[in-house]
Amino acid sequence: MTTSSPTVAVLGLGRMGAAMARRLTEQGWAVTGWTRSSGAAPGPVVRDADVVVLALFDGPACEHVVERCAADLTPGTVVVNTTTAGPGEAVALEKTVVATGATYVHAPVMGSTPAVRVGTLRVLVGTSAPDLGPAGPLIADLGEAIRVGGVAEAAALKLVSNGALGGGILALRDARQYAADLGVDEETALDVLERGALGRLVEGKRGQRAPAQFTAAALAKDLALLAAETPSARTAAGRVAGPVDSGAVAPDADVFALTAPIGAEVPEEVLAPLHAYARGHATGDASHFRAAFLPTAHIEGLRDGRFVSWDLDEYCGLFPGRPAHDERERRRRIETVRVEGTVGTATMTLWHGPDTFTDMFLLLRGEDGWRIANKVYDRR
Repeated sequence: MTTSSPTVAVLGLGRMGAAMARRLTEQGWAVTGWTRSSGAAPGPVVRDADVVVLALFDGPACEHVVERCAADLTPGTVVVNTTTAGPGEAVALEKTVVATGATYVHAPVMGSTPAVRVGTLRVLVGTSAPDLGPAGPLIADLGEAIRVGGVAEAAALKLVSNGALGGGILALRDARQYAADLGVDEETALDVLERGALGRLVEGKRGQRAPAQFTAAALAKDLALLAAETPSARTAAGRVAGPVDSGAVAPDADVFALTAPIGAEVPEEVLAPLHAYARGHATGDASHFRAAFLPTAHIEGLRDGRFVSWDLDEYCGLFPGRPAHDERERRRRIETVRVEGTVGTATMTLWHGPDTFTDMFLLLRGEDGWRIANKVYDRR
């Protein structure tokens, strides 16, 4: 099907798709765009294209669009998918496309709209096809092609890359929290951090724009994909998703909005029982626990290898009414808070002498505000 002047169909005209369409047009490609919100079928656009570029939100969106236009794909057509999707999703999409006789290239990108505009995207290229055909020069006009193997490898490496970004965002959040806890002026702290390992992220935070270049919801989606593949990413995924789910960070906000310390992200009424719980540990005064928990709450975990389940009265009876002798050295930090309507979850880390506790809470909003309904913990 390829002619001397290849034609391109860009399916998905959101922030990235529209930027790619503009870039390719400027580079001399004959580009036709299509968006899901138009209500029109993608088939007519796909039928006349040598290269079909997918620039959609996630794997399920790609699956839906490809199924709608599969009958219009022909041998010689190359489908280039720039969407961030899971490895399994990429493999399934390749199978669907190849069954039509077309070629599938999984090509998630590293970079955002500024890189698109100047052609400096880094494109992770994965395919089982021996030849990229017209997709080769198209990718070159978008940026640098990095061949990484098959489609699953390309999808996986994009998740690894965004996992590293998420880790950096959380590291900057933690650093800002440390500065706040220590009473350090934030701008001074950012000046110092900008000269260290987090320098580029601090520059990004200070230069964040509206509309966002990469949204908080998109990063949360990508880390959820990563967490589905590897359990080691689950904590980071939860810490990123929490502020978005709770409404503390708008889904379409720039990812750097996620660097705000946890206290700045979550409504104070949600944090109130967690703060009361921390005060109970700090003072040994059980009245703080009664303010934090519902009267029906249970606290459960393993103590000396034995399962324990305390009701609130039994739990309060464990505290002597005075601070621990080493309270000055003890630390506590809220790690995640997620809210769904009238319920929520939270995690907290407590460093108490030689022991580190991970507490996980179920939160409930009732007539008296937010309270802890139940707690489970791990001690190590």
